[in-house]
Amino acid sequence: MPPREPADRLIVALDVDALDAALALMDRLDGLVRRYKIGSQLFTACGPAAVEAVHKRGAAVFLDLKFHDIPSTVAGAAREAARLGVFMFDVHACGGRAMMQAAAEAAAAATPPGARRPLAIAVTVLTSLDRAALQRELRVASSVEGHVLHLAGLARAAGLDGCVASPGEIAPLRNHLGAGWVIVTPGVRPAGSDPHDQSRVATPAAAARAGAHYLVVGRPITAAPDPAAAARAILHDISP
Repeated sequence: MPPREPADRLIVALDVDALDAALALMDRLDGLVRRYKIGSQLFTACGPAAVEAVHKRGAAVFLDLKFHDIPSTVAGAAREAARLGVFMFDVHACGGRAMMQAAAEAAAAATPPGARRPLAIAVTVLTSLDRAALQRELRVASSVEGHVLHLAGLARAAGLDGCVASPGEIAPLRNHLGAGWVIVTPGVRPAGSDPHDQSRVATPAAAARAGAHYLVVGRPITAAPDPAAAARAILHDISP
């Protein structure tokens, strides 16, 4: 089941280019946000120091680096993610079952005794892709929903805990994989806001009602004139 408290379901994306910028955002969101996403931009800019900075503020980290390589390389990356103490990390499902299984096993083995191992989740179809792009550019014949369900099923068979999927796939994923399957949903936009480069979006309330465990929100909060007010509004929208 999804976390009960809205503040445990919201993950704010620290998609900035410097640690100082991330710290400034966390200052403005202090007391409201408990989980942050660290992605490729911030991690490339300052590495594990970004994870340490979030942990020092008592918050949890979703390490969104979308590992995708041969199994042994991804296993090594997953091992280091577990050693960093993140609560969740992701891999690309299109890397295949052996790669995903290696990631899950390595993360479990690297977790210290008594500590909670990180959730290992799979990226299915990026929310920036629609059906036309999937079929025309990537030559995937199935629908977006069908491809997401296929990749999520592969991830579960590999021992992963959940997947990243757009709001439109939450309900079918729940039907096929059950209540325990962790669903992390980006492409969340408050009503009337700019979708930016996202193709498959929904409001926070709609994504929460559909059964997403975690909602990843970036620019609607981080680029808002008042990030704290924007975060409060989203937390209100996803309250039971």
